[in-house]
Amino acid sequence: MRAEKLVEIIGSDFYTGVPDSQLKALCNYLMNRYGIDPGHHIIAANEGNCTALAAGYYLATGKIPVVYMQNSGEGNIINPAASLLSDRVYAIPVVFIVGWRGEPGVHDEPQHVYQGEVTIKLLEDMDIATFVIGKDTTDDEASEKMGEFRHILALGKSVAFVIRKGGISYDEKAVYGNGNTMIREDVIKHILAASGRDPIISTTGKASRELFEARAANNQPHKYDFLTVGSMGHSSSIALGIALSKPRRKIWCIDGDGALLMHMGAMAVIGANSPSNLIHVVINNEAHETVGGMPTAAGKADIAAVARACGYPYTAKVNSYEDLDRELETVKSNNQLSFIEVECSIGARDDLGRPTTSTHDNKAGFMDYLKEL
Repeated sequence: MRAEKLVEIIGSDFYTGVPDSQLKALCNYLMNRYGIDPGHHIIAANEGNCTALAAGYYLATGKIPVVYMQNSGEGNIINPAASLLSDRVYAIPVVFIVGWRGEPGVHDEPQHVYQGEVTIKLLEDMDIATFVIGKDTTDDEASEKMGEFRHILALGKSVAFVIRKGGISYDEKAVYGNGNTMIREDVIKHILAASGRDPIISTTGKASRELFEARAANNQPHKYDFLTVGSMGHSSSIALGIALSKPRRKIWCIDGDGALLMHMGAMAVIGANSPSNLIHVVINNEAHETVGGMPTAAGKADIAAVARACGYPYTAKVNSYEDLDRELETVKSNNQLSFIEVECSIGARDDLGRPTTSTHDNKAGFMDYLKEL
C-alpha cells in the first residue's frame, strides 16, 4: 500500500522514529512532507528515545503519536513500553510502525534472522496488538484494522503495524546530502594504512562492508577486524571491553554518527575508564545512510566536544584527508584515549558488497588473532 495512504488511515500528525530500509518509503514521505519539524516529525537517537518523546507528545496534546522503527529496535522500547506506556502504569497509547527484517522464509542478513523470528512475539508479549502489512494488503483491510485499533488505543494500550518487505511504497524520492567532501570508504582506507595490524572494531552498516572490501583489496586477512553487523550503537563498548583486556595493543573503533547517538552514554563510560590504547574514530556524515540517508542530530552536535566532556583526554575534528592523516599519526603515538571526528559526505558505491565470511567465522578468526597479542 502507499505510504501516504497509511499515514492518512492512521490519522496522526506526529511521527518520531529511527529510520529503517524496510520503511524507506514512509521515511521519504515524511521527510518530503514535514522534513525535520518539532511539531510533526523528529528522528530520534534510539527507539526508546522515540517512545518517551511520543509519550511526552501525548501527555501535552492528548493526541495519538506514531513511532516508527526497524524490528531490531524492539529491544530498546521494552522498558518504556512496559514501565511507561502500559495500561497498568500510565496508559499512554502509541501506534508503532515496525519494519520486519528477517521475516521467517525471507532471506536476510544474519543479524536479522533471530530478531525476525521473535518480532511478533515480542510485541504480543508487551500486550501490543499487531497487524501485518504486505504487498497484497489493501487500503480497506488496513483501514478496517485501524478502526479496531482505535478501540484498543482508547483503553490506553498501544498497537503496531508490522511492515513486510515491499509492504509500503512511495513514488517520490527524498534527496539527502551535506557540504562535506570526504568519502567514507576512502576515510576507512586511510585508517587501515595507519592502523597496520592493530585490531579494529567497526560499526553497523556500510562502514563494516567497506572495511571488509578494503581488506580484500589490500590482500589482508579479515582476522584483524570485528564487524559489528548488528547491535547498532554498541561497537564502542565492544572496543572498550577489548581495549581493557588487551592493554598492550592499540585497539581502533570505527564508529558512525547515528550509532554513536543511539547509545551516547557509552562515551561517558569509555571516558571514565580511559584506556590509553583505545582510538575511537567517528565518521560523521550526519545521516542514517545505510537505511536511506535520513538525517541524524549529529549535524547540530559538536561530537568532539562531547567526547572531551566525557573525559577523552585527546580529541580532534577533521574535514580533509591531510588533517586526517596527521591526526591518525598523532593518535598512534599518543599513550592516551583518543577521539577523532571525521566530517564526511553521504554516499557509497552502488556495487558495494557484503562480507562473504560468516559471523561465526569472523568471531573465531578475530578471537584467535587476539590470543596472539
